[in-house]
Amino acid sequence: MSQKTTFASKIGLIAATVGSAVGLGNVWRFPAETQANGGAAFLLIYMACVFLLGIPVMTAEFSLGRGGASDATGVFRNVTPGKKGWWLVGALAILASYLILSFYMVVSGWTLEYLVQSVTGHLYSSASPAVGPDDAERLFSDKMAQYITGTYRPLVMTYIMLAANLFVLLKGVQKGIEKMSNIMMPLLFVLLVVFCAVSLSLPKAAEGVEFFLEPDFSAISAGTVVNALGQAFFSLSLAMGILVTYSSYYPKDTKLTRTAVTVSLLDLGVAILMGLIIFPAVMTFGLADHNLAGSALVFITLPEIFAQMGSTQVWSALFFLLLSVGAFTSTISLAEVSVAFLECRFSFSRTKAVLTVILPLFVLSSICSLSVGPWSGYTICGMTIFDFLDTVATNIMLPVGGILMCIYMGWVAPRSFFHNEMTNGGTLKSHIFGIVAFIVKWVAPLLIATVLVSQFI
Repeated sequence: MSQKTTFASKIGLIAATVGSAVGLGNVWRFPAETQANGGAAFLLIYMACVFLLGIPVMTAEFSLGRGGASDATGVFRNVTPGKKGWWLVGALAILASYLILSFYMVVSGWTLEYLVQSVTGHLYSSASPAVGPDDAERLFSDKMAQYITGTYRPLVMTYIMLAANLFVLLKGVQKGIEKMSNIMMPLLFVLLVVFCAVSLSLPKAAEGVEFFLEPDFSAISAGTVVNALGQAFFSLSLAMGILVTYSSYYPKDTKLTRTAVTVSLLDLGVAILMGLIIFPAVMTFGLADHNLAGSALVFITLPEIFAQMGSTQVWSALFFLLLSVGAFTSTISLAEVSVAFLECRFSFSRTKAVLTVILPLFVLSSICSLSVGPWSGYTICGMTIFDFLDTVATNIMLPVGGILMCIYMGWVAPRSFFHNEMTNGGTLKSHIFGIVAFIVKWVAPLLIATVLVSQFI
């Protein structure tokens, strides 16, 4: 990849890496998991998973990507040319990321739809402070059905997001992804801080903060640990090929461990800020017993909250702008995995690679969108096509890929390779290399396997 030699901005690339990790996973899953698993008890376990699993595994992926200096499959061939078949681990990551991209693009279209509806005021056209909680929930449930399960509008918004991805990706890594990340990631964090300040000023903010930050250890179970581990795994974009691909662009003097810590802490910070935004708000407006999982939180509960606040349209528009930014940076990262693969493996030009990746999504994402609406009657293993792809890619393929990647870095790749990458060829001192290597070799595969197996018990 010719861009490896010209891409010199560490800040831009770290911002892009953070953008790949910070996405809807921090909003979509984290509040619901926290609500169901003892508040801060879940948060503490989640933080432990980020430090004990996330940072070591991320460091291993960074080492593999920069040291292998290729796409998600080529890195294995470059690091251990005599070991056949390990490139399939990278192929699994590429396939998983593409499947995730096919339905994630639809979700990003939903966030754009809600942004538009917030700006125009149509989302709140039938809502008023006099509307009771039950009526408000039905109102916004109907709105969600209209905006998400319809036939045409969801497709239009998905196509707009696909076109935006196409535009940025065609610009390349340096002029496209880097510039986009340098603008959008600071914007995302500014919006998060603004919303956090507003939420903490609400009348019952203290009750929400108390729930979020005071642990209920009686709610902890084996499932809590498994859920926290799964959240950390998904939130940090491990085993998707993203971290390997982006780190292949890293300059040789990049401090990989420090970068892994930075990305993980920023991702963790977003999750904590979301908790400080969501829980004070749901406590203040009497919605603590509502379902905070996924689409119910984002498209029903939060609009209920905004409808009861002053300057409803402003806050709603800003929030869905925040979500749209997070979704957009994530889709760009997922698409880049396949683009880099085509550039490296088949010597495609940047334009040809981007078109080959994005154009089929106009069909695949359309199928995913329609499967939530008019095609919902067509199921696979009792699931819609959208849910089936989500389950297979995120619950099966990612954990399997994570286990195999850890086995490769812990048992197959030369230990000296891992050490050289973490120490930049011995120019840096690494007092934690032994600990990181031990976790990647023994602890991480067992923990990830626990997550995988627990889904079938």
